[in-house]
Amino acid sequence: MQIRVEEHSRHVVVVTIDNQPRRNAMSRAMLAELAARWEAFERSEYRCVVLTGAGDRAFSAGADMSGDLSAEPATARIVNDALLKNRPFSLPIVAAVNGDCAGGGVELLLATDIRVAASHARFGLPEVRWSIYPFGGATIKLVQQIGYVHAMELLLVGKLIDAAEAARIGLINRVVPADALMPWALQTAEAIAANSPSAVRAVKEQVSTTIAEHARSREPLDQELGDRVRRSPHFKEGVAAFLEKRPPNYS
Repeated sequence: MQIRVEEHSRHVVVVTIDNQPRRNAMSRAMLAELAARWEAFERSEYRCVVLTGAGDRAFSAGADMSGDLSAEPATARIVNDALLKNRPFSLPIVAAVNGDCAGGGVELLLATDIRVAASHARFGLPEVRWSIYPFGGATIKLVQQIGYVHAMELLLVGKLIDAAEAARIGLINRVVPADALMPWALQTAEAIAANSPSAVRAVKEQVSTTIAEHARSREPLDQELGDRVRRSPHFKEGVAAFLEKRPPNYS
């Protein structure tokens, strides 16, 4: 389990989420490492980040539900920083979605700027199926990015959609064959890096700051709602059902 970082060129860096046995789900340690990487990139000479998952099955399944699911303030800060939920980030991020992108994987995707997906990729926010509140930013950012009805369908139904549908509703920019995924993402990142770094960072900082300010204003309610769901009688059943690979019983 790791966050792999590889320099593609002087100004482009590739970040790979690598936990293939668990569909690139992220443990708390991986989230902390990812948060630290974002901090380091801000101080680097990089001009663009390409974000992807290891293998061809998953971009990221989000949080590793076999691990710590608590959300104490210190833990919440780690998650928030890793997912760039409510803090500005000045480098553009190109997401290369190599497979399924679900839960916190979608919430991380919402922090990226240009998104390309392999044709077999699927997207979804299944948290409500397992009595989990999606507190990584989906309830705040998704409506802004793809509109109310599309956002609410993803948030409330909990089903996966295919890459073509994700492109249709504006969750991603385009769909390409799997073997064209990284070439397209890297070419796009290099095109960004070739532009004026001052202008690119200024554009990204303005957009990112606006999004972050809105997310920060909603943070107290977001955490309150997450705590409410975790205290509910349904939470234990939902997590148990997920881990036992059975339908939950909320009767």
